[in-house]
Amino acid sequence: MKKFFLSTTVLAIFACLLWATPFTAIKIGLKYTTPLQFAGLRFFISGLLILPFIKDLKFKILESKRRWKFVLWVALLQTTFLYGLFYMGISYVPGALGAMLIGAQPLFAAIMAHLMLSNDKMSWQKIGAILLGMTGVCIISLGRSDFVFSTTIPLGVGILILNNIVGSTGNVIVSRDAKDMPPRVLASFSMIIGGIGLMLASLPIENPSWNFNLPGEYWISLGWLAMVSAFAITIWFGLLQRPNVKVSNLNTWKFIIPIFGAFLSWMILPDENPDTVSIMGMMVIASSLLLVNYLNRRSI
Repeated sequence: MKKFFLSTTVLAIFACLLWATPFTAIKIGLKYTTPLQFAGLRFFISGLLILPFIKDLKFKILESKRRWKFVLWVALLQTTFLYGLFYMGISYVPGALGAMLIGAQPLFAAIMAHLMLSNDKMSWQKIGAILLGMTGVCIISLGRSDFVFSTTIPLGVGILILNNIVGSTGNVIVSRDAKDMPPRVLASFSMIIGGIGLMLASLPIENPSWNFNLPGEYWISLGWLAMVSAFAITIWFGLLQRPNVKVSNLNTWKFIIPIFGAFLSWMILPDENPDTVSIMGMMVIASSLLLVNYLNRRSI
């Protein structure tokens, strides 16, 4: 049973479930502070939350100093640049279009893995499965009421595409180069450094207020987001470091994030209900994941 719960599939699904929960918390937090400042605090706290769970912390810090350039690179790619671009890009496009662009991340992960890794090459079957998953994401997004073609701004689209490239490159680098670094150490240090980077970037860009006399809902949302990032990113880094896990295959599990997000909305929000378009999109995504897993098993 323990082996089942620690399997790549179960842990990947759990991480994606966690990533599907922050949207409401982000909306609450952004009522009281600016995006980059809020994201910076979130990841800085996330990194601190992991520290007590690192064995031999002083020794691990000394060991990490040898690879400070690598840790800094991961922090910039996976936290500072990734979430800085995300918050910037999402502000320029309708929510539905933003969801579709972010939902395309598995395709970019497959492309970057193909270019940067010798053991993770694309095939026409895998490309077809990923495009099928993207179709499902598009169907779900098209069913949202905020999808309006006339409000699409090319700058926002470009920023979110760059966001996908940055995030995918970070995944490949962690998979390829982090074999000797414990996932908790890498996740903690990279989020602390990346969070500081986001807060520093917020100073000239947003000129945020540092008054933290804010209501309880702000702190609850910030605390939840910090915990989600601490768990999800640590799990994801650990999966990327597994020798039998391919970046392209692992990232296809991110197609289920909009499925979980829709279910959570239906359960929590009173004005959100299941609809035919969303269910069709979910069925397409499920077909994509089944196809990817079939291809993966056939290649073993």
